[in-house]
Amino acid sequence: QVQLVESGGGLVQVGGSVRLSCVASGRTFTMYAMGWVRQAPGLEREFVAAISWNGKITDYTDSVEGRFTISRDNAKNAVYLQMNSLKPADWAVYYCAARPGPATTTTGEYGYWGQGTQVTVSS
Repeated sequence: QVQLVESGGGLVQVGGSVRLSCVASGRTFTMYAMGWVRQAPGLEREFVAAISWNGKITDYTDSVEGRFTISRDNAKNAVYLQMNSLKPADWAVYYCAARPGPATTTTGEYGYWGQGTQVTVSS
């Protein structure tokens, strides 16, 4: 198993930036593709970004393409989400997720989840 702990959320103004971090413990980090998933109030969880075990493959949902960047540092067992040009629609709880094998855009294929970190975008 792998345990995931997110940090870095908070209150950000429209157009601002924030960087989320997720640190993993437990099994070998490089066994896992990593993803970020968000959930806005009253809505289902939505895929945001994913990265392969070696960082060479990334994928984003269309609404964040060009604004968000996912990256990982396997030496630190960490994955990051740099969020720029934030919009009110980005307001959500952001979850870090992991799965052994290839990266995926399907939220149901992630087997391990963090507790989430809130990102609030104010206008």
